[in-house]
Amino acid sequence: MTMSSRFHEYLELTKPRVVALLVFCAVIGMFLAVPGIPPWRALVFGTLGIWMASGSAAAFNHLIDQRIDKVMARTAHRPLATGQLKPKQVLTFALALGAVSMLILVFLVNPLTALLTFGGLIGYAVIYTAYLKRATPQNIVIGGLAGAIPPVLGWTAVTGALHPFALQLCLIIFVWTPPHFWALAIFRRDDYSRAQVPMLPVTHGVVFTRWHVLFYTILLVLVTLLPGLTGYSGMVYLGGAVVLGVGFLYYAIRLLNPPDEFFAMKVFNYSIVYLMALFAFLLVDHWVMEPLVQHQGVVIERSL
Repeated sequence: MTMSSRFHEYLELTKPRVVALLVFCAVIGMFLAVPGIPPWRALVFGTLGIWMASGSAAAFNHLIDQRIDKVMARTAHRPLATGQLKPKQVLTFALALGAVSMLILVFLVNPLTALLTFGGLIGYAVIYTAYLKRATPQNIVIGGLAGAIPPVLGWTAVTGALHPFALQLCLIIFVWTPPHFWALAIFRRDDYSRAQVPMLPVTHGVVFTRWHVLFYTILLVLVTLLPGLTGYSGMVYLGGAVVLGVGFLYYAIRLLNPPDEFFAMKVFNYSIVYLMALFAFLLVDHWVMEPLVQHQGVVIERSL
């Protein structure tokens, strides 16, 4: 086996596409926390530490879910499921990645970010993967907090403190997670049934799940208005959130009577684009509104 192929297998353990979305949200949190560009130390080492911790949690997920992965078409190609990597190798990799991430965050960022990141790692790798995933069809709702924490981590990496705005961003991802994941679960319900994982479409049926996707999408659209309504973001974000929300509502309503079996995956794919675009609007709004606020402050100061 070549060095390149071995590297690819270990990289796959970190779920790079999933982790990229999480780290993207964390980086946006960093930029929103301060005017201008965040301090380079927090930006570089915070991003690295959060990425490594997220990759460690993903590797633990591979390890704990190896039996499930072998019987699901979506995951049967994973290196542990195919036998390309052994459980001991994956465990060592996950522990090493997690340990290094904590050292980076504690000594090069700040202890609060390290503590919150460790909580997210345990929440995803242990509470969700090892217990909730197999215990209840509401697994993704209860366990969604671990995946919703990246903006808070980004914020604390820069400021060293929690902030209500960061918690609003966490709430947005928390509410976004169920309709995002249930759309995938609808399409992959046979896989989950074979693996005996009690996902909502398996335990309560597809129609029931489709309605839940719609209900949570409505809640999501309302929650995404909070940054604008509470004054943390301006009209650029609010306009973008409304347009994106209308698009998500269209997909959720259409999912009630889909044109084909693959429409659930279209909903799933849109939900990813939706979250990335929503956070991009937050950043653009921040860069547009910040100079205006500073300019108004200068005008007021001069008038006094």
